[in-house]
Amino acid sequence: MSFLEEPREIIPQIWATRKAWPPAIYFSVPGAKHYSNCYYSNRPYSFLNLSITGDACPCRCAHCNGKLLQTMTPARTPEEMCRLVDRLGEKGCKGILVSGGADRSGAVPLVPFQGAIKYAKQQGLKVLVHSGLIQEETAVCLKEAGVDQVLIDVIGHESTIREVYHLDRRPIDYLESMITCLKIGIEMAPHVVIGLHFGHVLGEMRALEMIQGMNPQAIVLVIFSPLSYTKMAAIVPPPIESVEMIIAKARNLNPQTFLSLGCMKPPGKYKRRIERTAIDCGANAIAFPDELTVAYAQEKGFKIKFIEECCSSIGEPFQMAQSDLSGKEEVFMVRDPPTE
Repeated sequence: MSFLEEPREIIPQIWATRKAWPPAIYFSVPGAKHYSNCYYSNRPYSFLNLSITGDACPCRCAHCNGKLLQTMTPARTPEEMCRLVDRLGEKGCKGILVSGGADRSGAVPLVPFQGAIKYAKQQGLKVLVHSGLIQEETAVCLKEAGVDQVLIDVIGHESTIREVYHLDRRPIDYLESMITCLKIGIEMAPHVVIGLHFGHVLGEMRALEMIQGMNPQAIVLVIFSPLSYTKMAAIVPPPIESVEMIIAKARNLNPQTFLSLGCMKPPGKYKRRIERTAIDCGANAIAFPDELTVAYAQEKGFKIKFIEECCSSIGEPFQMAQSDLSGKEEVFMVRDPPTE
């Protein structure tokens, strides 16, 4: 029996938590992926994902095998990144996500790119970094470069780390990475991949418990989706009820933290149900929502804003949510939430 089926009354409790936030929901549609429907059309190059290792990744994780890197723009040297930043500026780009394949220690080799990241910041770009495990030296370099946010996948079970990520690491290493960011003073957005252990929910609750108290700028939940030509290509996504349980728990454990449902999630009916559940469970942002999700948010009385950047980087909880949303170009106003 799932968490949501067990006491269905938990939804009103979670909804009460959500009502403590201003009545706005953000739909993240960064230009790295095309998005167009009757509600909104994003712009290419508004926000771009870069890989500093191209499609190379020593880990070759079971769920990815480097395939996600192939969807990113390569920037294999600092010089190449700087040239790319110049071209992106000409195209009206507002931000970049700097990622890449992790080495055998589980870290993305970011230190040599400190100068290029600093240059991107000087050109007015928002810079997010997908770091993998992060040591203090790297955190200091990123802080000095002016990085806006570090994205860290947090894994809560050693078997998943070994069998999926192929790393000789433990959950405490991910906790220590977050502590390092907290110590150095870098904004961070922990990511939890639901169903990462071959479609099963295994260490997600422990991951959420590790995140609790780390004061992240945002928490991002994504859902395992099988990719072709990977060891997990034939794996079925996790049961919807299990995903709903984790979404509910994430909000319950972190009532004052910006909560996002990220890009990666199975398509079709699965996606639509999970996005609706995310709204019911108090998510503040959803990446690339289905049209029916947008309509449902309207029915719930939310003020809607589409933003062309990563769903983690809009996690400026009350400052952004309390701003006057009316009169801005990308805002669709809906009726006020019904009074009780």
